[in-house]
Amino acid sequence: MEAAGSKALARERATKRFAWSDSFFRRLTQSAAILVLLILGGVIGSLIKGSIPAFQAFGLGFFTTQIWNPVTEKFGALAPIYGTVVTSVIAMAIAVPLGMGIAIFLTELCPPALRRPIGTAIELLAGIPSIIYGIWGLFVFAPFLQVYLQPFLIEIFSNVPVFNFLFAGPPYGIGILTASLILAIMVVPFVASISRDVFDTVPPMLKESAYGIGCTTWEVVRNVVIPYTRVGVIGGVMLGLGRALGETMAVTFVIGNAHKISASLLAPGTTISASIANEFTEAVGDLYTSSLIALGLILFMITFIVLAIARIMLMRLEIQAGR
Repeated sequence: MEAAGSKALARERATKRFAWSDSFFRRLTQSAAILVLLILGGVIGSLIKGSIPAFQAFGLGFFTTQIWNPVTEKFGALAPIYGTVVTSVIAMAIAVPLGMGIAIFLTELCPPALRRPIGTAIELLAGIPSIIYGIWGLFVFAPFLQVYLQPFLIEIFSNVPVFNFLFAGPPYGIGILTASLILAIMVVPFVASISRDVFDTVPPMLKESAYGIGCTTWEVVRNVVIPYTRVGVIGGVMLGLGRALGETMAVTFVIGNAHKISASLLAPGTTISASIANEFTEAVGDLYTSSLIALGLILFMITFIVLAIARIMLMRLEIQAGR
C-alpha cells in the first residue's frame, strides 16, 4: 500500500511539474508574439509621428510630385516610388523564371553528383552582402552594360514603337535597368532555394505515377510538381519581392540617384531606400528629415500591401485546394 501511495504521489508531482512547464512555455511563446507586435507597432508609430510635418506641408502632393529640392525645401516622393516599383517588377520578371528553372533542374534533371555543389553555390550567392553586389555592379557590371548591352538595345529598338522610348538616350551604364538586373541577380538565389526545397516535398509516388502513364518531364513539372507546391512557390516569390523592394546598398551604387522620372530604363533614377541611405545623414531641418521618414513610411506601406496581397492569394489557393 505504501509503495502504491508513493507511486501515486510521484505521478501527481510529475503531472503538476509538467503542467507548470507547459503553462510557462505557452506564456513564454505568447509573450514573444506580443513583443513582436509591440515592436512592429512602435516602428509604425515612429514613422507616422516623424512623417506628420511632411504630410502637413505637402499633403497629397507629396505622392504626386517628383520635385526634390533640399535648398527650397520642396519634396515629392513620386520619383522614388516609381523607381522602387519599376526596379522590383523588372527584377522579379527576370528572377522568378530563372530561379524556378534552376530549382526544376536541380530536382528533376540534374545528375546526383552535381546537385549538392550547385545547391551550395546558390545558397552562397544568397549569403553575399549587398554592398559586395553594389561594388561589383558599379565597377564591373555597369561598365560592361555601358559598352556592350545598352548600345545594342538602343540600336535594335530604335525603330520599334514603345521600346524606342524604353531604351533611349545615351548608355550611362548605371540606371534603372542596371539596378533591376542587380536586384534580379540578388533575388534569384532566394527563389531558387525555396522552390527547390518545396519541390523536394512532392511525394515520389505522384511523379512516378505520372511518368508511368507516359508523361514527359515537362508535363510532370507542370501538372504535378508546380500545382502541388504552388503555395510554397508563391511564398518564395513574395520573399524575393520583399528583398527587392527593400534593397538599399546595391541599388544605391548603380541606379544613379537622380530624383526624376524618365521613360527610358537606361536613365538614372532612384528608389525609396536609396534616397534614405544617401540623404539621411545630410538632412538639415525638420522638414527635410520628416520627408525622408515619410519615404520610409511609404516603403513600409508598399511592403505591407504586397505581403497582404500575397497572403490573400495563398488563402484562396488553400481554399481551392480544399475543395
